[in-house]
Amino acid sequence: MKRHVLSSAVAAALLMLVAAAPAPALAQDRPAAVRQIPLSRVLAMIAQRTPGRQLNTTMGDSGGRPAYIIQWQRTDGRVVVIIVDAETGQIIG
Repeated sequence: MKRHVLSSAVAAALLMLVAAAPAPALAQDRPAAVRQIPLSRVLAMIAQRTPGRQLNTTMGDSGGRPAYIIQWQRTDGRVVVIIVDAETGQIIG
């Protein structure tokens, strides 16, 4: 079995390349200027359209735009996932 050993100079160069690489953009890295509709307003809108209750909500994105991902339990007991554009309040899924 043949072993490959990196010299310290090569290892240092690889570390510098990795450190210099741009980090992937995360949802929280968006500019602060992005205005979001309050979650309470979104939940009230959903309750008017589909009676029930909120089970869980997370922030994510849909198509590169910030979105609320809401688990909603309807009055018949069925659980649905509703995706709402956080900037416009439009239900998108």
